[in-house]
Amino acid sequence: MRLVIARCSVDYDGRLTAHLPEALRLIMVKADGCIAIHADGGAYKPLNWMNAPNTVNESPDQWVITNPKGETLTINITEVVSDTAHELGRDPGLTKDGVEAHLQELLAADPTAISEGLVLVRREFPTDIGPVDLLCRDSMGRAVAIEVKRRGEIDGVEQLARYLERLERDPTLRGIRGVFVAQVIKPQARVLAEARGMTWVEVDYDVLRGAKLPDLTLF
Repeated sequence: MRLVIARCSVDYDGRLTAHLPEALRLIMVKADGCIAIHADGGAYKPLNWMNAPNTVNESPDQWVITNPKGETLTINITEVVSDTAHELGRDPGLTKDGVEAHLQELLAADPTAISEGLVLVRREFPTDIGPVDLLCRDSMGRAVAIEVKRRGEIDGVEQLARYLERLERDPTLRGIRGVFVAQVIKPQARVLAEARGMTWVEVDYDVLRGAKLPDLTLF
């Protein structure tokens, strides 16, 4: 990973246009080619970023990053304070808490709890940016990527969107759809999932593990 602290301004041109005025920022270049620009605040979210694959044309005072979608991120640098690189090695991945891991296990055993007709292909299906929790096929044979969380928030939807982008490149999975699953999904995450063309499902952990019966509804 390369970490550059520099005084810079940033312009993005793609689905929309955005401008960051000149300030001191952290430019993070990951081994997979992703580039993210951070300020000293705002939690973990970058101010702007460009996902891999992309092409970087770098000169001392300007970086121009482009991707196959025609998006461009231009970083104009007036001063470099620090430029370091670190080899982090292979990451073992996120260790889920007991409830989340068991929830994934239960849904893998019976994916019809998410949607009728789903058949499991594989748990922890690999992509080049990490594994998606469940890969299934629906009754029509269409691939379905499922991300499972204990609590469904916006970052989980974003994570699934990144997986779908990578999986769509596989001809055997083309047309894949995404389902975001959690015990409780926040309203903002629901809205974002629907805007990204995904569906979302809330599941009851206690019902899945047989600790209680499902709620009955009279019609």
